[in-house]
Amino acid sequence: MDGLFHNSKLLWKPQNPSSTRVEALRRAINHKHNLNLKDYHDLYQYSIDNYGFWIDLAQFLGITFSVSPSRAKIIEPGRLDVLPTWFPGARLNFAEILLSRNHDGIAVTSARETGTVAHFSWKELRERVRKTAAAMRRNGLKVGDRVAAVITNSIDAVVIALATASAGAIFSSTATDMGVQGILDRYRQITPKFIFAETEVVYAGKAIDLIPKVREVAKDLISRQLERVILLPSSKTGGLPRHDVPQSISFDEFLGNDDADGGELRFEQLPFNHPLFILYSSGTSGPPKCIVHSAGGVLLQCMKDGGIGFGFTPDDTYFQYTTTGWMMWTAMINALAAGTRIIAYDGSPFHPDLKTFLKFVSDERVSVLGVGPRFLTEIQGQGINPLELAPFESLRIVFSTGAVLTPHMFEFVQKAFGDVHIASGSGGTDICAAFVSQVPTLPVYTGEIQGKALGMKVEVFDPDGRNIEHTGEAGELVCTRPHPSLPLGFWGDDDGSKLLNAYFSFYPGIWRQGDFMAVNPRTKGILILGRSDGVLNPSGVRFGSGEIYGVMERFSKYIDDSLCIGQRRPEDKDERVLLFVKMRPSFSIAPSLEGEIRKAIRETLSARHVPAYIFEVEDIPYTVNNKKVEIAVKQIVSGATIKPSGTVANPESLKLYYKYRDLGAKVQEKSKL
Repeated sequence: MDGLFHNSKLLWKPQNPSSTRVEALRRAINHKHNLNLKDYHDLYQYSIDNYGFWIDLAQFLGITFSVSPSRAKIIEPGRLDVLPTWFPGARLNFAEILLSRNHDGIAVTSARETGTVAHFSWKELRERVRKTAAAMRRNGLKVGDRVAAVITNSIDAVVIALATASAGAIFSSTATDMGVQGILDRYRQITPKFIFAETEVVYAGKAIDLIPKVREVAKDLISRQLERVILLPSSKTGGLPRHDVPQSISFDEFLGNDDADGGELRFEQLPFNHPLFILYSSGTSGPPKCIVHSAGGVLLQCMKDGGIGFGFTPDDTYFQYTTTGWMMWTAMINALAAGTRIIAYDGSPFHPDLKTFLKFVSDERVSVLGVGPRFLTEIQGQGINPLELAPFESLRIVFSTGAVLTPHMFEFVQKAFGDVHIASGSGGTDICAAFVSQVPTLPVYTGEIQGKALGMKVEVFDPDGRNIEHTGEAGELVCTRPHPSLPLGFWGDDDGSKLLNAYFSFYPGIWRQGDFMAVNPRTKGILILGRSDGVLNPSGVRFGSGEIYGVMERFSKYIDDSLCIGQRRPEDKDERVLLFVKMRPSFSIAPSLEGEIRKAIRETLSARHVPAYIFEVEDIPYTVNNKKVEIAVKQIVSGATIKPSGTVANPESLKLYYKYRDLGAKVQEKSKL
């Protein structure tokens, strides 16, 4: 335990916890049920003991049902024993709740790296959704049809998603930087009726023509029920020959003249469990799973994570840096339900430079900023002091997710942004929600996520299924009680066998997330240590790559990035740890630096944590959602030949690792001290 939590120290405390939304929820539940829940821990226990908590939550959040759920019948058996049906008989529409406001205040700010910024009021957003939904219906869209998009994070993406939801269809999106094969791996499975596609994007100052990609995708999917390709406006679409992209039409042509429709925006009233979004597993070394999420589950969980965890109000502005291919984009648009302005940003945060991006955050009065650890590391690596650039007067939360935020980075970010809440969380595309997350009323300790999310009965299991949470040892993150955003299933997995195998087979009947975690017995804070299928296990000692990355932060002056994985080939008796480092310009992995790294790992963690080999590499593979690709590299160095999926942003980097699966004597002598 000492090795895991030795860096844990108090970093931040809430100044006025009684004013938070989570405290208001606790008081409301106490009043409603004549209870005496004293703090967050009592509230959490109530939330995992009583399914009625979810109705309490929905009422507190002001979710409007056209047919309200019954407390007498909250769940009933579903098609699989592990997936109950929630709120049978209840009816709602996801888009109607997000669009409940209709005034001139700003709902969405759409910005690009080029400096273009446009603001859209709630009235304008509703009108755009109305026109788009009407056009979808005129073109034959029915409840349950799929609408896909290859699209940037923009006002158009928000409008298309909400229009789809208003009509009761199912929305699915991918980022524009995904390759043709990655797009087809997804959309061949779900057979969309429409695809909305960008024709040109600008990223890192470079204009990229997407027409060849869109053309190839369209030609393939037309034989699979695709009826329309709607091309979004750009400099490329003006004189575009219609035959160049089969079945294509411009967005303006698709919208047409809707004077004949002329009516109010219509919202299909649908069951709580009606499918809303299809998200995708990373699929870094194989076909992605098409994860179907319900409208009610996504709405209730994301409103909880935002409205309770972040305390969203109409006075807030939420800026989540994300692509449309990540679950955080889905979570982001849910902030509209609280009346919160969202910022949809398209482009690189590093173009023209990181300082310009940070000034934009301050200028737009962002109150909650969501980014990944890589972004925060770059601020440190470039030696930027944000408070010297701008005041950040509105900023109250900096939220990091997508990868482990190390203790060192917790401290750096707190110092960099001043007296704001530095928060972290972990959940998944699999549930479109958080398992563990920020808690506004609890202190922050370096390296630790504050607590378990309300309603999520999270435990730590050893390989034999024993709860080892009290020991402070690391184990599997499991969730031992159903919650509303359990996926409805995988698209095309009619008998549910693939879903059961993915999540419920390791511990029969219990959800295993696939993350390696530990709980600090003293603070109750949580460490996420990486993917459990990437757990390092040299000589029987199990630990996560996140522990190594925490030490590597000390060397950020010299090392740009690192990747730590285990290698065990068929002929190997034990697993050994390999550490790959990408150096900053003008530095190399000299023997002296390697020695310092080994010493730091040994003294901070243990001798058994020290990598067998340290190698300098030109590049570290990442997914398009900015997550390190550990598992595919582990498979490669252990002897497998893999075909990278379209989710790997830099697939050519994987080729750099094949030479390490046959470590020869010369390489070993050179690389091992």
